[in-house]
Amino acid sequence: MSRSQFLKGSLAAATLASAGFTHAEDETVKVGVLHSLSGTMAISEVSLRDTLLFTFDEINAAGGVLGKQIEPVVVDPASDWPTFAEKAEQLLVQDKVAVTFGCWTSVSRKFVLPVYEKHNGLLFYPVQYEGEEMSKNIFYTAEAVNQQAIPAVDYMLEEGFKKFYLVGTDYVYPHTTNTVLAEYLQSKGIPLENIGGGVHKDDKGNVIAPGKYTPFGFSDYQQIVAEIKAFAASGDACVISTINGDSNVPFFKEFAGSGLTSEDCPVVSFSVSEDEFRAFPAEKLVGHLGCWNYFMSIDTPANKKFKDNFQAWLKKTDVAGINKEGRVTCSPMALSYSGVYLWKAAVEKCGSFDVDKVRETLESGEIYFDGPLGKITSMKNHHFIKNVYIGETLENGQFEIIKTFEQVPAEPFLKGTFKN
Repeated sequence: MSRSQFLKGSLAAATLASAGFTHAEDETVKVGVLHSLSGTMAISEVSLRDTLLFTFDEINAAGGVLGKQIEPVVVDPASDWPTFAEKAEQLLVQDKVAVTFGCWTSVSRKFVLPVYEKHNGLLFYPVQYEGEEMSKNIFYTAEAVNQQAIPAVDYMLEEGFKKFYLVGTDYVYPHTTNTVLAEYLQSKGIPLENIGGGVHKDDKGNVIAPGKYTPFGFSDYQQIVAEIKAFAASGDACVISTINGDSNVPFFKEFAGSGLTSEDCPVVSFSVSEDEFRAFPAEKLVGHLGCWNYFMSIDTPANKKFKDNFQAWLKKTDVAGINKEGRVTCSPMALSYSGVYLWKAAVEKCGSFDVDKVRETLESGEIYFDGPLGKITSMKNHHFIKNVYIGETLENGQFEIIKTFEQVPAEPFLKGTFKN
């Protein structure tokens, strides 16, 4: 070997080592898991941690990615937004992960976004969100507003509802989503007085969004439910809920306790899935609706395989702290699973773990995964084409699919596009 060849080889090896993506001694690639395992969001995010570990094991058993075994690096940002940024920094700088799968709330994503842009990291975000964002370092695998909120409202309009009460958690996702929905509803002929919840203002008196908002972890919904009951007395009203986290439990319990039913005033939720229903009095919530890119009740071989393999993994895994009883699957779980396979497909197509190469490959629009939620295909705008399903809650905490929108491309920038 010549000196120049030796130097080139040494430089390549040093570059690979400094990137930290793979480790020749054990043939692994580090992958980050950034989900809250404690705090108010743990009710939702722990299951995504579990799903990711299951997916990694499934891929490793089939030979890994480019011949490398996935080595997960799991951190707990504990439902605290600055801690999300700190843990993201750790994953990228200290652990040198090739990719991260994580975050639930948009506020957590907003906190980590500058960290991923600073270090040119790659984050797959698996939960419905408000749009109005496109970072070169994030791929948004889940429901954009036009893949969840808009189809849900269209369905309720088709069913004859004329009044819409908006309630959510006090942060960017509900604010922006409800702003878009208010614009959309008015463009469909619904007057502002038929959009309930009031007007939310900031400290300076500026209007942020229509609707009623409560803090994370809020539990006293008596007054809000009383307002909803009065609003729904006309018999043509529904609730659009963007409440996140464990606050959904007291909200639905208060709703059921007030005597309201899905026949009086159906609730359409964008953050309540089969997984959250494990903590709810599901038998009292029959008939309420959800809109997601996936329901556990999808009847396809790919979804049966996903569910069966997840249950088999739960039985044999020895990871500490995993609840193995009464487990279900839901849209954020299926999207987390799909996100890993989309990353794997992009890595294998470009033949590299390099973030820039993987990004370019995903932006080509040629990467897809045909899995539990149907076909999901990448788009240049870092979002995905996928099916949208509307489901009605059953007594067993599952959803009966009542309408499907086939292969809807994500449109993340909707604010201000609907005219009266």
